[in-house]
Amino acid sequence: MGSPQTDADARYIQMTQTPIPKLIPRLAVPTIISMLITSFYNMADTFFVSKISTSASGAVGIVFSLMAIIQAIGFTFGVGSGSYISRLLGEHNPERANQAASTAFFSAAACGLVIAVFGLLFIDPFMRLLGATPTILPYARDYARYILIGAPYMAASFVMNNNLRSEGSALLSMIGIAAGAVLNIALDPLFIFTFNMGIAGAALATILSQLVSFFILLSNFTRGRSSISLHIRHFCVRWSMFREILRTGLPTFYRQGLASVAAILLNVFAAPFGDSAIAGMSITTRVIMFLVSVLIGFGQGFQPVAGFNYGAKRYDRLLDAFWFCVKVGTLAFLAIGALGFFFAPQVLAAFIDDPEVIRIGTLAMRLQSATLPFQVWVIISNMMYQSIGYGTQASVLALARQGLFFIPLIMLLPIPLGVLGVQLSQPIADICTFLVALALTGGTLRRLRGMRDQMQTSCA
Repeated sequence: MGSPQTDADARYIQMTQTPIPKLIPRLAVPTIISMLITSFYNMADTFFVSKISTSASGAVGIVFSLMAIIQAIGFTFGVGSGSYISRLLGEHNPERANQAASTAFFSAAACGLVIAVFGLLFIDPFMRLLGATPTILPYARDYARYILIGAPYMAASFVMNNNLRSEGSALLSMIGIAAGAVLNIALDPLFIFTFNMGIAGAALATILSQLVSFFILLSNFTRGRSSISLHIRHFCVRWSMFREILRTGLPTFYRQGLASVAAILLNVFAAPFGDSAIAGMSITTRVIMFLVSVLIGFGQGFQPVAGFNYGAKRYDRLLDAFWFCVKVGTLAFLAIGALGFFFAPQVLAAFIDDPEVIRIGTLAMRLQSATLPFQVWVIISNMMYQSIGYGTQASVLALARQGLFFIPLIMLLPIPLGVLGVQLSQPIADICTFLVALALTGGTLRRLRGMRDQMQTSCA
């Protein structure tokens, strides 16, 4: 094993010199697998719990809002520190990178602990706030109790995932996530059916699997497999450190936090149409998130390339990487969206044998599948902004999809349109967000082209 400095130099050369069409797929394949596996945690629970009852399936959708809150905390510190770490490594500043990683890790764990304590103390009102109906509440309570126990290390795991990817070690991140996911899929039926634990068994399987992933990810930092060091002595209490982390991490908090609020409102406004509506929209949301995780994983392969090359003033490579991701992502999601559209009924039927759930979910899935290609430009643009430290632009895009569009739509459309308004809210929000991103990113790309031309002129 080489020294940390040698490894850092090798990664710098890799990120700033490897051809873009070769580099991004190399980094993206492990991150895509990681994202798909992460989605499997939720998909496996949804699949097995749906075999219990429609109300139990709805409870997974309720507690998904809680998991989204935990994820929001983890990704805020993880993406924020990861973006900063990429730029610091591009500037040859590994000590500051260690401080950023450690500060984010311990901060996320502390926030997760706060959520766990208050969530367990007020679990029933918390579940009602998230949209649980009287029939769903007992299932949601049993499921959420275990998830809250795992909140501290779940949040910290998201930080380690992002930090490994930020230094170009996506394969190490994938291994940690994969081990936990395989365990989760094995434990779900064992705990739910064999041990007769019901929905609580699904939650226990999830947090045990997440704990295994946590320790595997942590071992990469403690055993020197990463060029970054995690230690409490690296924890930095200065505002300058938190400012840098939050500058690019807050857009993720806005996006993930609003996703939590959106999920709560989706449950609340679907509830008048019965548990079948909640279950149908819950399954649809999980499936679409599973598909979008492919794009997010691809974009996360782009992020360290963007951060490294921006820090190294290789604006030409940053632009090449952006357009490569947009072109490949759009073609891929035209195909993925078509599959989701045509096979929506079969997908819903694989989860649950309830005609009303399948009917409601099928239309929702077809509408959202049709707008999947529009998300490519939005997600790649947002990831570019976070990677290069453009916090304001990243925040605008993060707020747009759920905050500016979906939340008002889900509150308004069901009034005249009924359940159709619930089904239409997300696809309309996706189209509106695409139009905002198109206008916003166009100006940034022109600015980056000017910086590229200036660098090329000065080097000539």
